[in-house]
Amino acid sequence: MQFNYNWRSSLLLIFFVHGLVYAFLLFKKGIKNESPSDKWLGFFLLLCILYICPWMLGYAGWYNGTECMACRNFMFYMPMTHPLLMAPVIFFYIKSLLNPYFHFQKKDYLHFIPGTLYILWNIVVAVVDRIIVKDYYLMDGQNDPDFQSWYIALGLISLLCYLLLSYQYYIRYRAFIVQELSFADTVQFKWVRNFLIACFIYFFSTLLLDLINVLGFNVDYTTTWWYYLLFALLFYYIAITGYASSIERKKKFELDFLRYPSNALLTFPENAIEDASFEVVSDKNQPISTNDDLQFQVWKTKVQEVVDQNHLYRDPELTLTDLANQLGTNASLLSKVINRSFGMNFNDFINKYRVIEVKEKLEDISNSHLTIMSLAYDAGFNSKATFNRAFKKHTGENPSKFQIK
Repeated sequence: MQFNYNWRSSLLLIFFVHGLVYAFLLFKKGIKNESPSDKWLGFFLLLCILYICPWMLGYAGWYNGTECMACRNFMFYMPMTHPLLMAPVIFFYIKSLLNPYFHFQKKDYLHFIPGTLYILWNIVVAVVDRIIVKDYYLMDGQNDPDFQSWYIALGLISLLCYLLLSYQYYIRYRAFIVQELSFADTVQFKWVRNFLIACFIYFFSTLLLDLINVLGFNVDYTTTWWYYLLFALLFYYIAITGYASSIERKKKFELDFLRYPSNALLTFPENAIEDASFEVVSDKNQPISTNDDLQFQVWKTKVQEVVDQNHLYRDPELTLTDLANQLGTNASLLSKVINRSFGMNFNDFINKYRVIEVKEKLEDISNSHLTIMSLAYDAGFNSKATFNRAFKKHTGENPSKFQIK
């Protein structure tokens, strides 16, 4: 096969090869660790390296039919840009990365129908033109179908919709974990934020390029190459950082924040103390009665007793569900009790207990031979960064100030 090596084609070829290698490594890692998120990211990288092919191969001479007509026909009949597939892949990567219990279901295939139909149509065009008619019939032979205006516009709309869905999912995830997990800091997934930023840069750069063309400014083939170089840099960053950011969880948690309305209030039935059950009221305008205030106080005492007596906070992977099981109640409703009674989310609530224990031990001269971090780990913290942030938040001081030497 013909390939004219020059600095433009060669530079994109380097990104193409590296992207292919990382896609393979992610698929291998995903299979080995049974990690769907790694597989989704590998799929995303495959779509990315296909995306730069028209400009990589174009500068390598493949669009020049006088030198290689087979190369030109391959470029026209082979669909290489797949925004209708890339968009839902981004969304499912985010879901599988953030939700340990997410499983791809049959209904999820519906998201990939538009992208699949485009591929099937390209197959029909190729069969009719190259096998049946043996001439250009369904395609004019002058323009690459991947760059039709309707297809580009539909791809941008799809990409924007799925990026907004992904961003909403991430925001709700962050709001959820501080209510559910005592180790929220370790699963903040700043990588997801950076990944979405990179994807939004890709979207807006594509939108800008298309708007310039629509407004009548002629962006030539050479200038457009720089856009594809930017895209190559973006997916190269995603490949390297995404591969390093995939982690194995020791303890999985159910991401069930979508099950409960955010404006739900609580009322306590008369037998709440005996059966530890609550009733959700979705009317945000309904006030909480005096009786409910008394019940909140009762549950505040129950929560304090079970955490204090059993030292539950020392479990570095304690979840709200664990605490709810100890009390025999519902995790979602218990979260509201903690927020109302203690004025903080579950993550801060548990970390405050840990900070208090560390502070007390630091002030005890019998512990002077122990390091600060050993005390922090004993109290339930699982990272130095989390401990330092929590200690500063709850005491306003650095832990070394309380250490007796």
